[in-house]
Parts: sequence; structure tokens; C-alpha cells
Amino acid sequence: MPQSFGARVREAIADRGPLCVGIDPHAALLAEWQLADSAEGVREFGLRVVTAAAGRAAVVKPQASFFERHGWRGLAALGEVMAAARAAGLIVIADVKRGDIGSTMDAYAQAWLAAGAELEADAITASPYLGVGALSGTFDLARREGKGVFVLAATSNPEARALQGAVADGRTVAAQVVAEVSARNAETAAAGEWGSLGVVIGATVDWEAAGLAPFVPPAPILAPGFGHQGAVPSDLRARFGALAPCVLASESRSLLSAGPDGVADAIDAAGAAYREAVR
Repeated sequence: MPQSFGARVREAIADRGPLCVGIDPHAALLAEWQLADSAEGVREFGLRVVTAAAGRAAVVKPQASFFERHGWRGLAALGEVMAAARAAGLIVIADVKRGDIGSTMDAYAQAWLAAGAELEADAITASPYLGVGALSGTFDLARREGKGVFVLAATSNPEARALQGAVADGRTVAAQVVAEVSARNAETAAAGEWGSLGVVIGATVDWEAAGLAPFVPPAPILAPGFGHQGAVPSDLRARFGALAPCVLASESRSLLSAGPDGVADAIDAAGAAYREAVR
């Protein structure tokens, strides 16, 4: 059995800090970087970000949609970017937000998490809104392969509040997702280890309003919303409290807008700020 994803993330955060560098080749950013809005452009953009992040950050998170819009050539570019990132020692979270049932979800898992797959990543994001249990096959594959899954729980976009904050049987939907993921981690994580199934909790989310509470065993938390969306490094402690050491603080546009000549320095500065915030 390979080393667990939870253990890998824990070691990576301890070594290089909690910064997760988003790879989001928006059309506007491609223009700023003087790259074509094409499959070749997103490939070049992604590879440059990987070079800048290698040795400076623990994790990168390519947003699949910006590659997918260029069709099969864009997906091929994404596969190349992720392979380069993994070869450089970066943990790769493919931001794909897949969620389905039965063999369909299992096929998605094979595409993104199976060893040797053309789109192989270290972890994916997944939607639980067909039921957390519908992701069981994905969880099983991830465990066998030493991979991870980040399940959407409480996202920072305002459109999500009504659904994720809805209460049933005394719990919000977001809290129920966290509870089910935590229960699955408790079945598989050894004492003292981090679980390998993470959750997505936005950095701007009000935990009390979302009905969230600390969970056991600890597991990685992917926290979008830092940088361009308004959260700052000090929010790691303010929002996540004792769970701050488990958080991957995701930034993309705030770093990438520094341009090809400035992105490495931007990653260095952000990384130092996040490391200081969790000391």
C-alpha cells in the first residue's frame, strides 16, 4: 500500500508551507502573459507556473475548465502540465468537481486518479450532491492508489449559502458532508494520522453560520478564497482555529497576475506569509 495522501500532504505542508498555487489560465491572463488563447497557450502558461512553483510551494491546483475549453488538445496540455508538476515534486489537485453515481463516477475516478492515467493527478475535487455515499468507489480507488479526494462542503460563493446552509435532522448540509467524510476517514486512517479524504471550505466562510465544527480525525482542508477573493494569511487562524495547520490556502489570480517574470517572487512572498501565519 502506498503512503497515504493525508500523510503526504501533512509532510508537504510541514516542509514547504500551506500555499496551494492555482493554475487558472483565464483568457485575460493569457493575454497579459503574451500567450495565445489556445491549447498551446494554456500548456505554456501551465508549465511556466509549475517551474515557478517547484521548490517554493507544496501544492498546485490546475482548474480543468480553462484547459477543457480548448477541447482534446487542451486536455492533452493539462495532462502534460500535471505530469510536469508531479515530476517536480509538487502535489497536484485537479480541480474538476466531478460527482455522479455508480459506474459513471468510478470512470471519472479512473480517469483522474488511476496510476498511469493520461490525466493522473494526486487528488481531485468532488461534488457530494448526489450523496457522499455515491463517491464510495472513488474513495476506495483513491485509498488504493495513495491519492486524495476533496469533497465540497462549504464554498465561499454566495449562491451556495441556501443549499449548503439548509438544515436537516439538526445539521446543515455542509456539516453533514463534513461528518460523512470524517466518518469515512475514521474507518481508514491509523491513530494519529491525517485522513486522506479532505473537504473544501472557503476561506471567507463563517463557520458558525455554516454550522461547522472541528472534525476528527484531522484531514486536509482545501480553502479557496485567499488573495483575489479577499481572504488574507491571518485568516488561517481566524477562520480555521486549531485546524489551521491542515489548511491548503489556495491562491491563483493574485499570484498569476504578477506575470511570467514576477510569479516566482509572488509565490515566494505569499508562501512566507502563510508559513508565518501558522507558526
